[in-house]
Amino acid sequence: MDKVILVASGKGGTGKTFFASNAGAILAERGNRVLLIDMDMGLRNLDISLGLENKVIYDIVDVVTGVCKIKQAIIKDRHFNSLYLMSASQKRDKGEINKENMKELCEKLCTKFDYIIIDCPPGIGKGLNLAASVANKGVIITVPEYAAIRDADMLDRTLIEMGVLDRSYIVNKINMELMAGGLIPNLDQISQILRPKIAGTIQYDNNIHIATNNGLPIVSKKGTYIEKNFNNMIDRII
Repeated sequence: MDKVILVASGKGGTGKTFFASNAGAILAERGNRVLLIDMDMGLRNLDISLGLENKVIYDIVDVVTGVCKIKQAIIKDRHFNSLYLMSASQKRDKGEINKENMKELCEKLCTKFDYIIIDCPPGIGKGLNLAASVANKGVIITVPEYAAIRDADMLDRTLIEMGVLDRSYIVNKINMELMAGGLIPNLDQISQILRPKIAGTIQYDNNIHIATNNGLPIVSKKGTYIEKNFNNMIDRII
Protein backbone atom coordinates (compact mmCIF):
# COMPACT_ATOMS: atom_id res chain seq x y z
CA MET A 1 0.00 0.00 0.00
CA ASP A 2 1.37 3.36 -1.02
CA LYS A 3 2.36 5.81 1.73
CA VAL A 4 2.27 3.29 4.58
CA ILE A 5 5.53 3.63 6.52
CA LEU A 6 6.67 1.31 9.29
CA VAL A 7 9.12 2.55 11.90
CA ALA A 8 11.11 -0.24 13.54
CA SER A 9 14.18 -0.93 15.64
CA GLY A 10 16.27 -3.99 16.34
CA LYS A 11 16.20 -3.34 20.09
CA GLY A 12 14.38 -1.15 22.57
CA GLY A 13 15.53 2.28 23.67
CA THR A 14 16.63 3.64 20.30
CA GLY A 15 13.99 6.39 20.07
CA LYS A 16 11.66 4.70 17.60
CA THR A 17 8.45 6.13 19.08
CA PHE A 18 10.03 9.59 19.35
CA PHE A 19 10.86 9.46 15.65
CA ALA A 20 7.41 8.19 14.63
CA SER A 21 5.55 10.94 16.50
CA ASN A 22 7.74 13.73 15.15
CA ALA A 23 7.73 12.36 11.61
CA GLY A 24 3.93 12.33 11.75
CA ALA A 25 3.91 15.91 13.03
CA ILE A 26 6.15 17.10 10.19
CA LEU A 27 3.98 15.45 7.54
CA ALA A 28 0.85 16.91 9.15
CA GLU A 29 2.43 20.37 9.16
CA ARG A 30 2.81 20.03 5.39
CA GLY A 31 -0.94 19.72 5.04
CA ASN A 32 -1.23 15.94 4.95
CA ARG A 33 -3.75 13.90 6.89
CA VAL A 34 -1.56 11.56 8.93
CA LEU A 35 -2.49 8.60 11.11
CA LEU A 36 -0.05 7.15 13.63
CA ILE A 37 -0.75 3.52 14.53
CA ASP A 38 0.84 2.03 17.64
CA MET A 39 1.45 -1.71 17.22
CA ASP A 40 3.37 -2.28 20.46
CA MET A 41 0.69 -4.33 22.22
CA GLY A 42 0.96 -4.25 26.00
CA LEU A 43 3.75 -1.67 25.97
CA ARG A 44 2.25 1.25 24.09
CA ASN A 45 3.95 4.64 24.42
CA LEU A 46 2.91 6.60 21.35
CA ASP A 47 -0.07 8.05 23.22
CA ILE A 48 2.28 9.40 25.90
CA SER A 49 4.60 10.96 23.30
CA LEU A 50 1.62 12.91 21.96
CA GLY A 51 0.11 13.69 25.36
CA LEU A 52 -3.04 11.72 24.50
CA GLU A 53 -2.87 8.98 27.15
CA ASN A 54 -6.08 10.20 28.80
CA LYS A 55 -7.95 10.24 25.49
CA VAL A 56 -7.58 6.54 24.64
CA ILE A 57 -10.86 4.64 24.97
CA TYR A 58 -10.72 2.20 22.06
CA ASP A 59 -7.68 0.72 20.32
CA ILE A 60 -6.72 -1.16 17.17
CA VAL A 61 -7.73 -4.53 18.63
CA ASP A 62 -11.20 -3.15 19.38
CA VAL A 63 -11.48 -2.12 15.72
CA VAL A 64 -10.49 -5.44 14.15
CA THR A 65 -12.57 -7.47 16.61
CA GLY A 66 -15.68 -5.36 15.94
CA VAL A 67 -15.97 -3.81 19.41
CA CYS A 68 -15.99 -0.33 17.87
CA LYS A 69 -15.99 1.47 14.54
CA ILE A 70 -12.77 2.81 13.03
CA LYS A 71 -13.66 6.44 13.74
CA GLN A 72 -14.21 5.67 17.43
CA ALA A 73 -10.59 4.50 17.82
CA ILE A 74 -9.05 7.49 16.03
CA ILE A 75 -7.92 10.33 18.31
CA LYS A 76 -7.16 13.81 17.01
CA ASP A 77 -3.89 15.34 18.16
CA ARG A 78 -3.99 18.39 20.42
CA HIS A 79 -1.38 20.44 18.55
CA PHE A 80 -1.55 19.41 14.88
CA ASN A 81 -4.89 19.70 13.09
CA SER A 82 -4.37 16.83 10.65
CA LEU A 83 -2.48 14.39 12.91
CA TYR A 84 -4.32 11.43 14.43
CA LEU A 85 -3.56 8.39 16.59
CA MET A 86 -4.87 4.84 16.73
CA SER A 87 -3.51 3.32 19.91
CA ALA A 88 -2.27 -0.18 20.66
CA SER A 89 -3.98 -2.28 23.27
CA GLN A 90 -2.63 -1.96 26.79
CA LYS A 91 -3.16 -5.71 27.22
CA ARG A 92 -0.97 -8.02 25.16
CA ASP A 93 -3.51 -10.86 25.20
CA LYS A 94 -6.62 -8.75 24.57
CA GLY A 95 -7.23 -10.14 21.09
CA GLU A 96 -5.62 -11.37 17.91
CA ILE A 97 -4.82 -9.40 14.76
CA ASN A 98 -3.80 -11.27 11.60
CA LYS A 99 -2.50 -10.09 8.23
CA GLU A 100 -5.94 -10.19 6.67
CA ASN A 101 -7.31 -7.94 9.44
CA MET A 102 -4.40 -5.56 8.98
CA LYS A 103 -4.73 -5.36 5.20
CA GLU A 104 -8.47 -4.78 5.35
CA LEU A 105 -8.05 -2.06 7.98
CA CYS A 106 -5.27 -0.26 6.09
CA GLU A 107 -7.21 -0.38 2.82
CA LYS A 108 -10.01 1.52 4.54
CA LEU A 109 -7.63 3.92 6.30
CA CYS A 110 -5.75 4.72 3.08
CA THR A 111 -8.94 6.25 1.69
CA LYS A 112 -9.01 8.71 4.59
CA PHE A 113 -5.33 9.50 5.20
CA ASP A 114 -2.39 10.64 3.07
CA TYR A 115 0.18 8.87 5.25
CA ILE A 116 -0.02 6.06 7.78
CA ILE A 117 2.96 5.61 10.09
CA ILE A 118 3.11 2.35 12.04
CA ASP A 119 5.17 2.34 15.24
CA CYS A 120 6.30 -1.30 15.51
CA PRO A 121 7.36 -3.06 18.69
CA PRO A 122 11.16 -3.40 18.98
CA GLY A 123 12.84 -6.49 17.57
CA ILE A 124 11.56 -9.13 15.19
CA GLY A 125 8.15 -10.62 15.87
CA LYS A 126 4.44 -10.61 15.11
CA GLY A 127 4.01 -6.83 15.31
CA LEU A 128 6.72 -6.29 12.71
CA ASN A 129 5.24 -9.02 10.53
CA LEU A 130 1.81 -7.39 10.59
CA ALA A 131 3.21 -3.95 9.78
CA ALA A 132 5.37 -5.30 6.95
CA SER A 133 2.32 -6.93 5.36
CA VAL A 134 0.86 -3.47 4.60
CA ALA A 135 3.88 -1.13 4.46
CA ASN A 136 5.75 -0.08 1.35
CA LYS A 137 8.47 1.84 3.21
CA GLY A 138 10.53 0.91 6.26
CA VAL A 139 12.54 3.20 8.55
CA ILE A 140 14.99 1.56 10.95
CA ILE A 141 16.00 3.55 14.04
CA THR A 142 19.33 2.68 15.61
CA VAL A 143 21.94 4.24 17.90
CA PRO A 144 25.76 4.30 17.63
CA GLU A 145 26.30 1.10 19.63
CA TYR A 146 27.53 -2.11 18.03
CA ALA A 147 24.82 -4.24 19.65
CA ALA A 148 22.08 -1.94 18.32
CA ILE A 149 23.70 -1.80 14.88
CA ARG A 150 23.94 -5.59 14.65
CA ASP A 151 20.28 -5.90 15.66
CA ALA A 152 19.37 -3.25 13.08
CA ASP A 153 21.15 -5.26 10.40
CA MET A 154 19.23 -8.42 11.33
CA LEU A 155 16.01 -6.40 11.28
CA ASP A 156 16.88 -5.06 7.84
CA ARG A 157 17.48 -8.57 6.49
CA THR A 158 14.10 -9.61 7.91
CA LEU A 159 12.34 -6.68 6.24
CA ILE A 160 13.81 -7.73 2.88
CA GLU A 161 12.46 -11.24 3.40
CA MET A 162 9.07 -9.73 4.25
CA GLY A 163 9.04 -7.77 1.01
CA VAL A 164 9.76 -4.26 2.33
CA LEU A 165 12.35 -3.18 -0.22
CA ASP A 166 12.26 0.63 0.21
CA ARG A 167 14.23 0.96 3.44
CA SER A 168 16.29 3.63 5.15
CA TYR A 169 17.81 4.13 8.57
CA ILE A 170 18.25 6.89 11.14
CA VAL A 171 21.11 7.05 13.64
CA ASN A 172 19.72 8.56 16.84
CA LYS A 173 21.32 9.79 20.09
CA ILE A 174 24.64 10.75 18.55
CA ASN A 175 27.28 12.21 20.87
CA MET A 176 29.73 13.95 18.53
CA GLU A 177 32.53 14.13 21.10
CA LEU A 178 32.47 10.38 21.69
CA MET A 179 32.22 9.71 17.98
CA ALA A 180 35.11 12.06 17.14
CA GLY A 181 37.21 10.43 19.84
CA GLY A 182 36.65 6.97 18.38
CA LEU A 183 34.84 5.77 21.50
CA ILE A 184 31.67 4.82 19.62
CA PRO A 185 31.24 3.74 15.98
CA ASN A 186 31.21 6.59 13.49
CA LEU A 187 28.89 6.98 10.53
CA ASP A 188 31.34 5.38 8.08
CA GLN A 189 31.64 2.31 10.29
CA ILE A 190 27.88 2.11 10.68
CA SER A 191 27.34 2.40 6.92
CA GLN A 192 29.69 -0.53 6.34
CA ILE A 193 27.32 -2.73 8.38
CA LEU A 194 23.90 -1.38 7.41
CA ARG A 195 22.90 -1.72 3.76
CA PRO A 196 19.92 0.67 3.36
CA LYS A 197 20.35 4.36 2.60
CA ILE A 198 20.89 6.62 5.59
CA ALA A 199 18.05 9.14 5.92
CA GLY A 200 19.71 11.20 8.63
CA THR A 201 21.13 11.51 12.12
CA ILE A 202 19.79 12.96 15.36
CA GLN A 203 22.11 14.39 17.99
CA TYR A 204 21.65 13.62 21.66
CA ASP A 205 19.73 16.59 23.06
CA ASN A 206 18.16 17.00 26.51
CA ASN A 207 15.37 19.04 24.92
CA ILE A 208 14.16 15.87 23.21
CA HIS A 209 13.64 14.17 26.57
CA ILE A 210 11.87 17.22 27.95
CA ALA A 211 9.49 17.45 24.97
CA THR A 212 8.73 13.72 24.98
CA ASN A 213 7.95 13.68 28.70
CA ASN A 214 5.61 16.63 28.21
CA GLY A 215 3.68 14.89 25.44
CA LEU A 216 4.72 17.33 22.73
CA PRO A 217 6.57 16.55 19.48
CA ILE A 218 9.74 18.62 19.59
CA VAL A 219 9.27 19.74 15.98
CA SER A 220 6.33 21.87 17.13
CA LYS A 221 8.89 24.50 18.10
CA LYS A 222 9.51 26.30 14.84
CA GLY A 223 12.86 27.49 13.54
CA THR A 224 15.01 25.06 15.51
CA TYR A 225 17.77 22.93 14.06
CA ILE A 226 15.79 19.83 15.09
CA GLU A 227 12.74 20.88 13.06
CA LYS A 228 14.93 21.57 10.01
CA ASN A 229 16.70 18.24 10.48
CA PHE A 230 13.40 16.34 10.65
CA ASN A 231 12.15 18.02 7.48
CA ASN A 232 15.31 16.95 5.67
CA MET A 233 14.99 13.38 6.94
CA ILE A 234 11.35 13.14 5.87
CA ASP A 235 12.26 14.44 2.41
CA ARG A 236 14.80 11.63 2.03
CA ILE A 237 12.36 8.99 3.26
CA ILE A 238 9.38 9.94 1.09
